This record gives sequence, C-alpha cells and structure tokens, in this order.
Amino acid sequence: MLSTIVASVTTILTFAGMFYFIAALWSVRAFLRRRESATGFAPGVSILKPVKGLDPEMYEAFASHCRQEYAGDYEILFGASSMDDPAVPAIERLRVEFPEHNIRLVLCPEQLGLNGKISNVAQIAVQARYDYLVVNDSDIRVSPRYLKRIMRDFSAPQKGKAVGLVTAPYRGRAHGTLGSKLEALGISTDFFAGVLLSLKLDGEIRFGLGSTLAVSREALDAIGGFAPLADALADDYELGLRVAEAGFAVSLSREVVETAVPAYDLEGFFAHQLRWARGVRDSRKLGYLGLIFTFGLPWAIFNVLASGLSLDSVALLSIALLARVSVALAVGVGMLGDRQVLRDLWLLPVRDFAALWLWVWSFASDTVTWRGDRFVLRNGKLEKNRV
Repeated sequence: MLSTIVASVTTILTFAGMFYFIAALWSVRAFLRRRESATGFAPGVSILKPVKGLDPEMYEAFASHCRQEYAGDYEILFGASSMDDPAVPAIERLRVEFPEHNIRLVLCPEQLGLNGKISNVAQIAVQARYDYLVVNDSDIRVSPRYLKRIMRDFSAPQKGKAVGLVTAPYRGRAHGTLGSKLEALGISTDFFAGVLLSLKLDGEIRFGLGSTLAVSREALDAIGGFAPLADALADDYELGLRVAEAGFAVSLSREVVETAVPAYDLEGFFAHQLRWARGVRDSRKLGYLGLIFTFGLPWAIFNVLASGLSLDSVALLSIALLARVSVALAVGVGMLGDRQVLRDLWLLPVRDFAALWLWVWSFASDTVTWRGDRFVLRNGKLEKNRV
C-alpha cells in the first residue's frame, strides 16, 4: 500500500519536474535569441570591490578588471575593514602593475550591520566619483568586454522603465574537490535555469545576482543607498527587489562572468549550500516551496525504487534523465560556456539528490553560519545567534 502511494506521488512529481525542464529549455532559447543594444553608451563607472581575507585566484580576478576594452573612464575602489587584511598586499601589487588606472583602497572601519560586505560597500560608495556603480565579489573574473556590455543595458528602457540595475549570469570555476565540483555543477546546470524561467514567465526579474550588481546613482539614491541592506543575508536579491519596487527595471545581461569555487570538502559544500538555501527560503517563501516540483531526476529514481523496477518507471526515468541532461547542456554549455559541465556530467544525479536533501533540511532551522559566525534569519535579515 505504502509503495503504491509513494510510486503515485513520485510519478506526479517526476512529470512536474519534466515539465519544468521543458519550460527551462524554452526560456534558454528565448534568452539567447534576445537582441542586444548596439549603443556606444560608456559613462564613467566606479567598480566597488569589498574584500575580506583571501579568495582562490583573487589577484587574477582583480587584474581582469584592469584589462577592460571600455571607451569611458572607470575607477576601481577596494574596501577593507582593516589595513591588516590579507587582501591588501594584492591590491598594492595591482596598483604597481596597472599604474594607468585609478585604483584606490578605502578603509571601512564602521560596522553598519551584520553583513560585513554591504557595510564595506556602503562606505566605499561614498568615495566613488561616477554615477554608475558596479559591485562584485573579490573572486569574480571578467572578460575585457565586461564593462562595455554591462553598461550597454542602461541605455535602453525596458517596459517603459529606465534600467536602474544590471546583473549578470556567472559560472563556477571548480577547484579539484568533489564539493567544489558539485557546487560549480549546480551553478551552471540548475540555478540559472530557474533564473531564466523566472525572466521568461514574468517578463522581468526583480532581484540581483552577487556576481554583478551594476546600479545607477539615481536608482541607488531612490532606495536610500546601500546602508539599509547592511543586515540582509541575500543582499543581492534585496537590492534588485528594492530597485524594482522604486520603479526601475532590472536587466539581466548576456555577459557571463566567473566565480572561483573554493576547494570545499563535503562538509564545507553542504554548509555553504545550506546558508544559500535558507537565505533564498527566507527571501522568497512561496517560490522556494515550489522548488519541490523541480527535482525531476531524484523523483524519477525514487519512482523506480517504489515501483519495483517496473518497465514504465524505468522508461519514465530515462525520459527524465534525458530532459535533465538537455537542460544541463543548454544552460551550462550553451549559455554559460562552462566546459566543466561536460567533464562532470556524471555527477548530475549526485548533485540533484544533494539539492533535494538541502531543500528539505533548509526548513529545519533559521540558523546560518557565515565566515565562522552563527546568525538567525528573520524576514531576510541577520540577527546574532544568542544560543
């Protein structure tokens, strides 16, 4: 009796997952067919990079911002809470190797909230000279056309609204370990499928991605600056939402950047993914519940087990696997240009089962660990864990 119920439920969930895969493929096709503006819009830009400690391949990521094929002026401002931060020597090296660029290090001594990154960004922004600010993490590596393509999106209104924020897709660059490969695979084959489907269904996005948050000074002033976000865990999501609520459009660029995924062991992988999952759950409660319908491959495998390896269940699993692999290749390779996906495709079932387990476990608590400190999430904001 129980096996029959499980088989019936997992059959329904598998079909829901396959419908999601088909919709994701449809959204990828629509995004790749979108025409880009050919404008030469090139205003002055301030790149703001908060730093804390060392990240993998950090200097190479810094240097990529100094090799821009950009017609306008730009500056790079780094923000550190202390001049003793391990990242400071890399910034000084950058200033020596690229003397033609305006590269500054801003000391950010104030703790404006529990989100140290945004606290630093708010203090750096005060020193910025230009009316367009680009915020990205210290491990983000960009192409020479990065600024040109990001700023291009500001020139054309979307749905009658001025673009206030431009964000960018990213792929993860894995570093050897299983945990690192699983995280990079998830970024390239799952996360952005959901982003693109949201864009296709809603006709817009109302959130940002931490890989790139390019915001106009006008939009930033309209939401009160960065300081109100200083206690938010999902600051990128919150920034995009507030810009959209202020009446501006949020644009998803075609320009893809890279993030360096640390060499996580499995414990580190699950801890990082759980923090991300609980942040998303707390910010988008109903949408997060709907993720249950996106785990088509694990549900299909459970269906095979519950059905006693029946021919119908094996056929359903084969179709679900084909659909899941198609999404992985279309998004990961076709859109993001991530060749690691081809190498690590065999890990897809492992990664999807891990994602399902993390989704379930994310409801068990409101506690997250971030850079060694424990916090409690309350309506998208961080609070110190008193326990």
